[in-house]
Amino acid sequence: MCADKPVQAVVFDMDGLLLDSERLAIESLALAGAELGYDMPLEFCRSLIGMPADRCRELAVEAFGADFPLDDYFARHDIALAGLVDAGRLETKTGVFELLDELDRQGIPRAIATSSGRERTDHHLEVAGIADRFDAVVTRSDVTRGKPHPEPYLTAVAALGADPEHTIAVEDSPNGLRAAHAAGLRCMLIPDLVAPTTETRRMAHRVYPDLHQVIDYITTANAAAAPAK
Repeated sequence: MCADKPVQAVVFDMDGLLLDSERLAIESLALAGAELGYDMPLEFCRSLIGMPADRCRELAVEAFGADFPLDDYFARHDIALAGLVDAGRLETKTGVFELLDELDRQGIPRAIATSSGRERTDHHLEVAGIADRFDAVVTRSDVTRGKPHPEPYLTAVAALGADPEHTIAVEDSPNGLRAAHAAGLRCMLIPDLVAPTTETRRMAHRVYPDLHQVIDYITTANAAAAPAK
């Protein structure tokens, strides 16, 4: 087996990958619905996770009809989610700080490519204490087409000035994986709420239980490429 190409840049998803925020989002979606008198099934709330905002609105109309108060619902969701985060409920995922420290040690630049908007992204990263750990942050507000379109990843790679062949993407969701794969990146899949499928396993270069294994992957790939002393 040929050694993997060295890793010279990393692009991360945010929600469900760096931050354990997807469960909070599901809770806030249910809370927002209850405030408006709607029972929001868990299956519906989960279906919105990892989707761009326009698709979330379409799914809500499909589930609850054309009279569903979209603007009010998603505004309440934003408020409820921010409240949960500010209440100290937001946690980082296993291995986040260790992986970022290793990237610092190896001098590897990194970016975020997220489906969340700018305001929410900045808020969550600040609360989590990792806002200053990235060289670029690409949000849904910064691109024309969100995931699963490759634009967020292509934009992040360009912001880093990186070579796609030497850049890895780290994702947890099917849509994010589709976006990174379409952008031509090696994809590390760290599943969160959605179990791997035949499709996602096919697109993923590696499937790992947490971010610690990404440290091992980068270290091994770069050590194999290092000139012999």
